[in-house]
Amino acid sequence: MIDKSWTQIRKCSNSAVFWQGLQSFLQMAKPHVNDRGFIRCPCNRCINNVKHQLEVLETHIHRFGFMSNYNEWIYHGENVNAAGSSNVPQLNSGVHYRDEMFEVLEDIISNDAEVDQLGAQSSNVQYDDLFTALNSKMYPGVSSFSLLNFLVKLMHLKVMNKWTNKSFDKLLKLVFPKMDLIDSYYETEKLMTKMGLGYQSIHVCKNDCALFWNENSMSETCLVCSESRWKMQAGRRTGKNVPHKALRYFPLGPRLKRLFATSKTAKLMRWHRAGNSTDDNVMRHPVDGRAWKDFDKKHPLFADDARNVRLGLAADGFNPFNNMSISYNMWPVVLTTYNLPPWLCMKPEYLMLSLLIPGPQSPGKDMDVCLRPLVE
Repeated sequence: MIDKSWTQIRKCSNSAVFWQGLQSFLQMAKPHVNDRGFIRCPCNRCINNVKHQLEVLETHIHRFGFMSNYNEWIYHGENVNAAGSSNVPQLNSGVHYRDEMFEVLEDIISNDAEVDQLGAQSSNVQYDDLFTALNSKMYPGVSSFSLLNFLVKLMHLKVMNKWTNKSFDKLLKLVFPKMDLIDSYYETEKLMTKMGLGYQSIHVCKNDCALFWNENSMSETCLVCSESRWKMQAGRRTGKNVPHKALRYFPLGPRLKRLFATSKTAKLMRWHRAGNSTDDNVMRHPVDGRAWKDFDKKHPLFADDARNVRLGLAADGFNPFNNMSISYNMWPVVLTTYNLPPWLCMKPEYLMLSLLIPGPQSPGKDMDVCLRPLVE
């Protein structure tokens, strides 16, 4: 019989019984981790819906406590066969019906989880608001649709239907007049940024000759043409500092890491090593071309590791206002991952928007200035 009385101890910091019980639990769970060393976390915050490494489990259970209704440890070594007998969680098993946003957070956190020497997860704090929104249910008794899920879908509707920020604020106040967590578009956008859906705004010189970025981030005038960074009226600044242009940069690194965060996409990212055509007269992917093979010969160290990422870049101008009478030209820069097989590398879900170069004119030969954040 397994002693589970330690899970009821709330003030556990100095309790020897709690620590002995926790260590016994971790030893029992150790043989049941997956191939990446992750297992479901039964703390009061993750409630068996998010997977972590054992070191993080220890930290979470100590910090948030052991979930009260998880009586049969079916995911951690007790009565394991019962866990595989049914795909539907039972009400008394301690497993909640899964909100689809749990998978999104699990992807983000497992990719970003770094454990320090004390076993504390370095990125816990930044996800607290996300878990608060995830655990805030839209309807009583319905655990499969959280506030976070609602806000993500609402933001998608805003973009698809071109709602204004003001209309978004009014809708939130109409639906949730007494909600304290999220009450505006600004707060919603901050929450989405923590999920990796944000961007960096970088000011650009009026004449596209330099960026106010890194070593020039504090400059008031362009170092090349001496133009002011800010819009002027009658030779003076407006009441609020408004830049002439702002480049939107979507960081590439976190998105590339996510491609390797799951075993399925990590395997696909190595497809190009074994996926080339056996017929020399057939080209179905850039790996079959002469340019790819020539690059491998010139850079053998890079070519030796199939995980090294090869990207294709495309850019073109368009009028974002859907009105041809307005002369404005914005340039999106899109990346595609050529590590992936041909039936995936051009799919919309694998195309990555990396830059939005502002108008009103085309950057022309000065585009290399705007590409600097992406290159570096």
